[in-house]
Amino acid sequence: MDIEIRRSQASDALEIRDIYACTNAYSNTLQLPFPSADFWQDRVENMADNCHRFVALVEGEIVGDISLIISVNPRRRHVASFGMGIKDNYSGLGVGSKLLSTIIDLADNWLNLSRIELTVYTDNQAAIGLYKKFGFVIEGESAAFAYRNGEYVSAYHMARFKS
Repeated sequence: MDIEIRRSQASDALEIRDIYACTNAYSNTLQLPFPSADFWQDRVENMADNCHRFVALVEGEIVGDISLIISVNPRRRHVASFGMGIKDNYSGLGVGSKLLSTIIDLADNWLNLSRIELTVYTDNQAAIGLYKKFGFVIEGESAAFAYRNGEYVSAYHMARFKS
């Protein structure tokens, strides 16, 4: 499968919304079901300067999305975090690896960042495995981090540090 990565553009908003309308995407992020078109249009069109967003395409269809957000605090300028979503039917096919390698290259070789952080639900074993593959380690855990599908779920805090 050929996966193309490119920067997102305003015209991608509805296709990005469709990613986060997928059960796995909204269940494993802080998104809510039934995302609105207006919300995503505004979010994609009005990205802050410290945000770098990319999409993954397979045969012209946007199937994945990732955003790298650089800390605006001057004392944490070396740090970024990210959020990612992949359409349910493309999970486990290399889309996440391709998106993650894109932002790691950007962070390491172009933005002079030395730390990338993320939060992941403790029951999202596929994502945890992906992050570990790219050198992320679990640094801590928050119990009852978020409410999902009628119950609280805990989260790991993971980071990758480039010295």
